[in-house]
Amino acid sequence: MPRFSLRRPGAVRPMQRGVSGRWHPQGVPLHAGAPLHARLAQQSVRGLACALLCTLLAACGFHLRGTAPLPFDSLYTNIAENSAFGAQMRRAIEASSPNTRIVEDAALAQAKLIQLASNQSLRQLSINAQGLVDEYELNLTFTFEVVDAKGHILMAPTTLTSSRDLPYDPNAVQAKQGEIGTVFKEMQQGLVDRVVRRLSAPDVIEAARRAGTQNIKINPADIPSGHNAAPAAVPWSIPRIEPGAGVY
Repeated sequence: MPRFSLRRPGAVRPMQRGVSGRWHPQGVPLHAGAPLHARLAQQSVRGLACALLCTLLAACGFHLRGTAPLPFDSLYTNIAENSAFGAQMRRAIEASSPNTRIVEDAALAQAKLIQLASNQSLRQLSINAQGLVDEYELNLTFTFEVVDAKGHILMAPTTLTSSRDLPYDPNAVQAKQGEIGTVFKEMQQGLVDRVVRRLSAPDVIEAARRAGTQNIKINPADIPSGHNAAPAAVPWSIPRIEPGAGVY
């Protein structure tokens, strides 16, 4: 008895399982017994597709997360080591560039990451019908620069900002204060990641290459006795909620 197909001309053929267990269009089996040239052609097409995809992702600036060596062998930062932000920054740099040593004396470093300013603030974003704060805006600002031991500017003063909105409950001030602290820490970690990415950016690498930063030799014996390291920057402080704020 003749069989009729309701499939429109040019429609995509349904998939069926071949001998190898792999799915393929009906009538186009690609099992282990397929001609060698057919299998090689299929592998070549896949390889070209993967190469094209990788090229497109790279062109868009996408990179797998991993190490990104910095263009200097030693780095000093005045971000306080005993602060959460300073500890996060040091861990992130060490993870991203294992061969870069972080030193606690500016005179011993090929390059210096200098915190110029930082600020955490709360802003009343909205109020409820009773005139009380209903939502806060959390703002974080961090300004820094990078110079080498010879004073060459590797990165001009740069300001990074971050903002988050947070619902507020005037009946749970203590809980909300704790939540604000947690959110600020998350924002700080986000800034740390952005700073580390900027340190390994192409323009910084090129500036260090032109300045010969990696060729700078640091000899501890040349440092005068009684020398003191640069003072640490003042750590961030988390803004406090004022109970009853926003009442008009």
